[in-house]
Amino acid sequence: MPHDSTLSIAVLLPDLLGTYGDIGNARVLAQRARWRGIPATVVQVTSDQPIPSGCDIYLLGGAEDTAQERATRLLDTNAFGAVIDAAAPVLAVCAGMQILGNSTTDARGTVHPGLGVLDLVTVPGRRRAIGHITTRADPAWRLADTKLLGFENHRGRTHRAPSLPPLGTVATGTGNGDGTDGAAAGNVIGTYLHGPVLALNPALADHILEQAVGQPLAPLAEPIEELARLRSSVRSRRRPRR
Repeated sequence: MPHDSTLSIAVLLPDLLGTYGDIGNARVLAQRARWRGIPATVVQVTSDQPIPSGCDIYLLGGAEDTAQERATRLLDTNAFGAVIDAAAPVLAVCAGMQILGNSTTDARGTVHPGLGVLDLVTVPGRRRAIGHITTRADPAWRLADTKLLGFENHRGRTHRAPSLPPLGTVATGTGNGDGTDGAAAGNVIGTYLHGPVLALNPALADHILEQAVGQPLAPLAEPIEELARLRSSVRSRRRPRR
């Protein structure tokens, strides 16, 4: 995007993929852009609206089974895979990441096709993963702070293709279930971290912003009171899901 234009942040299907307050990721991105003098707007695209092309960042959040299945159908109908090919950064959390994979198997054993954007599959685990999670981002992502914090609440265990790198390595918690969390390829990042994840991990937020604006961003001397208010306003609601 041109540096003097408005950064558009699309929150996809918040009425379906909004179980954990992941919409807070959009608020964090918008505020961190504005602190740097970059105008930003958040667009909430509900299930009765077409998926817009041409946004600078796309966000998908968590959901329970039925809502996740409906969201997958809507995104497929709207050819969201083609929108992603336009190279705008995408952050997909929990159910959002599963949707972008090849398939998800539910607790009944039914396999639901995904969008095939990320080469991964998700199956039910023996136990639900609930609690705080700490990971260490892969050095390849060049984050200013590689330690990532979050909260997870899911039953899914995600298996990546060998060629698909994770977002990070798990220090405490479950993540994908194999000692890693999430997946990252090109402009797409998937993770099991709620929190919302970008409120807890500003270095990851700035990485996504830099992808969107196409240039490095100056470090922020963040207003502590404002940052605390933002983190409080986007606190995750921790309701069960897969």
